[in-house]
Amino acid sequence: MESSPRRETLGRNAQTKQLQTAVSNVEKHFGELCQIFAAYVRKTARLRDKADLLVNEINAYAATETPHLKLGLMNFADEFAKLQDYRQAEVERLEAKVVEPLKTYGTIVKMKRAETELQRAAMDASRTSRHLEETINNFERQKMKDIKTIFSEFITIEMLFHGKALEVYTAAYQNIQNIDEDEDLEVFRNSLYAPDYSSRLDIVRANSKSPLQRSLSAKCVSGTGQVSTCRLRKDQQAEDDEDEELDVTEEENFLK
Repeated sequence: MESSPRRETLGRNAQTKQLQTAVSNVEKHFGELCQIFAAYVRKTARLRDKADLLVNEINAYAATETPHLKLGLMNFADEFAKLQDYRQAEVERLEAKVVEPLKTYGTIVKMKRAETELQRAAMDASRTSRHLEETINNFERQKMKDIKTIFSEFITIEMLFHGKALEVYTAAYQNIQNIDEDEDLEVFRNSLYAPDYSSRLDIVRANSKSPLQRSLSAKCVSGTGQVSTCRLRKDQQAEDDEDEELDVTEEENFLK
């Protein structure tokens, strides 16, 4: 039979290995979760920014339209802008309640490793064994509690946002449905027979361009469109590159 000290040493080594495995597992997967959740929050923030641009463009277009269509589009834009305020709150809450708690596990992992080494070096065999067992249990209990808290916060934040989004989209849908096509069509028909001199003069000028002028105008419009598309593609590439850089930075920060 093995001596008691040897059994205690084997048991202590097994406990140490179990704790190290648990800590390494958390370090790996919590680091990945932190990185992906952070990317999720950044994408949500970018979606908010694109929505703000959409609101501006809808308002700009609405200003050129007939009365009922103008009113419907502007009311839609107001509702959509309101939704972006809720999205901003979503971004801030996700950062504070999900991403930041996951980041702290980089520090927790280092502390647990240091604690284990100190216990092995400073205590006798029997006390070390008891403390290692206590450390393992405490680590597992806290980990499970934190996982429940973090994911519950994520679900609650998303539910709050989407609940508000349903309210806003319902109102926005109604604003679009309330547009009176017949009334606006009548306004448009009347505008075709504008009695004032300036309106008629504008029509004459528009129709009196030479073929060369019309060709140059078409090219200018086409060229502008190409530049816009190019810029959009460059912006998207820049965003993707920024994501990659931020992901690498977050992973390095977690492991420091």
